[in-house]
Amino acid sequence: MLDVVIIGGGPGGMSVARTLAALGRSITVLEEHEAIGMPVHCTGVLAQDAIEPLHLPAESVLNPLSTVKFVAPAGHSFEYTTATTEAVVIDRAVFDEALSRRAEAAGATVLRGQRVTAVEPGDHDVRITLASGEIMTARAAVLACGANYTFQRRLGLGMPSTFLQSAQLELPADRLGDVEIHFGSEIAPKGFAWAVPVQRSYGTFVRIGVMADADAGEYFSRMLARVRERWSVAVPDASSPRRRMLPLGGVRRSYANRILAVGDAAGLVKPTTGGGIYYSVVSGEIAAEVLHSALAADNLTAGALREYERRWRARFQPEFKAQLALRFVAQRMRDTDIDALFELAKTDGILPIVRQTARFNRHRDFILALLRHQPARRALFGRLASSA
Repeated sequence: MLDVVIIGGGPGGMSVARTLAALGRSITVLEEHEAIGMPVHCTGVLAQDAIEPLHLPAESVLNPLSTVKFVAPAGHSFEYTTATTEAVVIDRAVFDEALSRRAEAAGATVLRGQRVTAVEPGDHDVRITLASGEIMTARAAVLACGANYTFQRRLGLGMPSTFLQSAQLELPADRLGDVEIHFGSEIAPKGFAWAVPVQRSYGTFVRIGVMADADAGEYFSRMLARVRERWSVAVPDASSPRRRMLPLGGVRRSYANRILAVGDAAGLVKPTTGGGIYYSVVSGEIAAEVLHSALAADNLTAGALREYERRWRARFQPEFKAQLALRFVAQRMRDTDIDALFELAKTDGILPIVRQTARFNRHRDFILALLRHQPARRALFGRLASSA
């Protein structure tokens, strides 16, 4: 019998696999697609300071990012440039495949093209049923299946508390600009739209995307129309964006008897942006540490595995709590409120707060500073106060 079967071959699953396999555990990863890292759904923007801790392979880094242009609903904008590189664009397919090779080098087995249809924990093992009808057994299983919550619902883990829809497509572009972030009900209600420059060895591209409360495909088309001419974007025939559900809050519980959920599968993403690579890898490492101890003690009950949730909450919860608070307010702002906040950014001291406190993976300090800034508080809470 295997020690652990991991369902999903993304960064979270491979993080668990590599760590446990290096500790001598027998590990199998089941990836439903034939190619690791495909299809690509995420924007692929990662903090520069995460490269070394996440062991990011150098070949997966495409280009640095240092300037972002924020566009208000009314059309006015401002730019923010960091003194040093804060973020990089990565090739997710290359990144994920490199993580897979590292997991295999550590001793894990990675099986591609294996879709799981059932996960059934029992008193002594977990039974994993594949689409082929084959049944595998292991002492424990890890859900690393991304934003797909079929198994979580069946196992009583619940669903993420908050969702948006997303749609994104990478397209050839002849005139690259800086990162653009667009706000407003006409382009991305309750979310935002983006254009991110991508420089590959064989050409230049732009990742265009949107996160919204509904009709992500329609809002993607609107964002494409906004930037298409300015970026000289080519749209091949029959091309359409990849769409997915975007969790912005955790599942009710990330553990059960012989089961742990990591990364997007546990809803562990940034509530402000939906970014999850960093949290997938780190939660995978935490899960591996807890599982290794539980396997050694032969105690894989929910009570023993609760330690995993305690640890990730201790590490992530202050950040998640601050980001969720900001999202709660932001989703209730009218376009006029957002426009007013943009005016403050240009005239009343918000940009210095950004420079002093904002970090790509850590938003809490910026959010707290913003909430202490009286003009910003009036813009953020004016709508809530007037409707109370």
